[in-house]
Amino acid sequence: MLSSLLLLSACGQTSKPASDAGTHCGTGRSAANVPIAIEIDRGYVSCATAMTVEKNYAQAIDEGKAPGNGGGGPVPVNGWICEGFPTPFVLKTGEASECTKGHAEILATLPAP
Repeated sequence: MLSSLLLLSACGQTSKPASDAGTHCGTGRSAANVPIAIEIDRGYVSCATAMTVEKNYAQAIDEGKAPGNGGGGPVPVNGWICEGFPTPFVLKTGEASECTKGHAEILATLPAP
């Protein structure tokens, strides 16, 4: 009976995390050449994908592909939608931009001083 209970209690457990949220992937540079830290904010995203999307987002802004004054968005990048945050929000939170695709989100933040 005890072995049956142990087997049942292990049935719902998996070794895969609920998401890649909180994974820090590395650093990059914004289109304004500001250092940014790249992390997975929610969902399943590889760091290689996150870094590529952020690099291509900065390049799109640099090439003038962002609507408005060139810093906001939304900008389509490799199937993702990327958007910069307004300066007051960036100064308050340190979050510079986000890229989303479905339920996944990549976040670019200013490194802590």
